[in-house]
Amino acid sequence: MNHWLNPIDRPLIIGHRGASAHAPENTLAAFVLAVAQGADGIELDVMRCATGEVVVIHDDTVNRTTDGEGRVRALSLAALRRLDAGNGERIPTLDEVIIATAGASRPFLLNIEVKNDAAPFDGLERLVVEVVRRHGCEDRVLFSSFNPLAVRRLAQLAPDIPRGILYHHAMPAYLREVWLAPLAPHEFRHPDIGLITPEFVARLKAQGKRVNTWTVNTRADIVRAATSGVHGIIGDSPLAIRDALGI
Repeated sequence: MNHWLNPIDRPLIIGHRGASAHAPENTLAAFVLAVAQGADGIELDVMRCATGEVVVIHDDTVNRTTDGEGRVRALSLAALRRLDAGNGERIPTLDEVIIATAGASRPFLLNIEVKNDAAPFDGLERLVVEVVRRHGCEDRVLFSSFNPLAVRRLAQLAPDIPRGILYHHAMPAYLREVWLAPLAPHEFRHPDIGLITPEFVARLKAQGKRVNTWTVNTRADIVRAATSGVHGIIGDSPLAIRDALGI
């Protein structure tokens, strides 16, 4: 059984882009630190680079998070490797992240967000599934995306791996209310913390959905998410979440 679907007695603690409050986001340093801080898992962003590898980075360009410039999809893996992603860290591949977190003393969960809004038909979903299958880590992976069509493709490619639809309170109504949900089989909803109330979470649970919320960084928001009954809390500091929950 996939560990994301296990019964829980407290919200899962998920490091947003790793322990990104304490190390450069979406780097191996941030992911390994999340393990050390006692997170249950991590959230990470993936897209395809010019040479076809699945790399871990949030933005369409490298401008914000590295010392370079350019679109990720226009740069080769070799070119991406030459960039400094902070404190000497490099942009990792999905393979490297899976390997780096495989040695945890507990099943360490991976929420892999598929970033394909700008290039929805570049084969990213197929490549991501191939990487996960190659490492045999299907039981600790959850796929997510803002793009319901990507969620649909993931359901077709890997029906055994759970999926979540991402959205936030500032989106247009048709996205915020997930009108395309019937076309995209999924087990999880991933609303931002601005949408979270006990009533909102209860409504989604009544529909059979689990709720992971993001990005939850203040003590007040962490407590509100927990008391609202969410399945998982995604935040930049697993330490801060643990402290607020008294774990």
